[in-house]
Amino acid sequence: MSAAKIKVLCVDDSALIRDLLSEIINGQPDMEVVAVAPDPLVARDLIKRHNPDVLTLDVEMPRMDGIDFLERLMRLRPMPVLMVSSLTQSGSEVTLRALELGALDFVAKPSLGIRSGMLEYAKEIAEKIRAAARSRPRRAAARSEAPPQRLTAPLMSSEKLLIIGASTGGTEAIRRVLEPLPANSPAIMIAQHMPGGFTRSFAERLDRLCQIRVKEAEEGERVLPGHAYIAPGDAHLTLARSGANYVARLDQGPPVNRHRPSVDVLFRSAAAQAGRNAVGVLLTGMGKDGAAGLLEMRQAGAPTIAQDEASCVVFGMPREAIALGAASEVLSLEQIAPRLLALVASSGRAQRV
Repeated sequence: MSAAKIKVLCVDDSALIRDLLSEIINGQPDMEVVAVAPDPLVARDLIKRHNPDVLTLDVEMPRMDGIDFLERLMRLRPMPVLMVSSLTQSGSEVTLRALELGALDFVAKPSLGIRSGMLEYAKEIAEKIRAAARSRPRRAAARSEAPPQRLTAPLMSSEKLLIIGASTGGTEAIRRVLEPLPANSPAIMIAQHMPGGFTRSFAERLDRLCQIRVKEAEEGERVLPGHAYIAPGDAHLTLARSGANYVARLDQGPPVNRHRPSVDVLFRSAAAQAGRNAVGVLLTGMGKDGAAGLLEMRQAGAPTIAQDEASCVVFGMPREAIALGAASEVLSLEQIAPRLLALVASSGRAQRV
């Protein structure tokens, strides 16, 4: 007996987009569109009727915009949501707000040649729907929730580095790792799968929330303690040395594991340049990018951490790393920040304030 197909509900005020999504999704052997809706009010009734596995959701719609609907949905009936909107490309802040509210991922509508552009995205859309169907949707957190407990640490060596990779679900996972860290944390380098044009807004958002300085990485800049450097969405980020200093390098080389930036590229450079002075962390995400690179880091003497299944939105990348023997530890998301400080502290252990 064949497995049941993934049931998808498409919510978009554009009849063309509804038709194109239906064509793409119904063309896959393992999924089907069970209903379409022109706005969230119609969608609300269709969710009750069809109980879909995944929702695709536009942002700008009549009667209720997608962000307001998403906020209510994730509070009352959490489910996997993939944002599909032109605003996700031009309004990256809107995209980040959707991810913060619990949307799993996003696909940007092309600004020109909508039909041909959407059909070019067919494979990506299908893969993200499959990941969404396997994900663990999280109920939206209340805005009044207490701020994270800040960590403190003894003086850190400037030789120490934290190297982080993530994909689906990673924007919020990275926030939850970085936000508790103290201003004297070691330098941090991050590869998050995200298209060009979004990573700057992502870095700016984290910079507002964190005690460390968070920025989009620039070619040739010195990698400093108390700073986190996020790979731009259209470039590989690598660690290099210039004399006694660590520096960031960017390149437009071909995608690795179909991604640029690639986590494997960053991890491999850290293994080669920092060895046991780095700590590798692989967070939530679909696919296998980062698993082989994390193994190289471990083989070079670095402590390595994979996020555990229970706290991942999508367990794909950490699962692959664990299967390879790349992770020296498997930790929940909440355990990672204090463990990082304990691993890199030059003396003593990190303590909560």
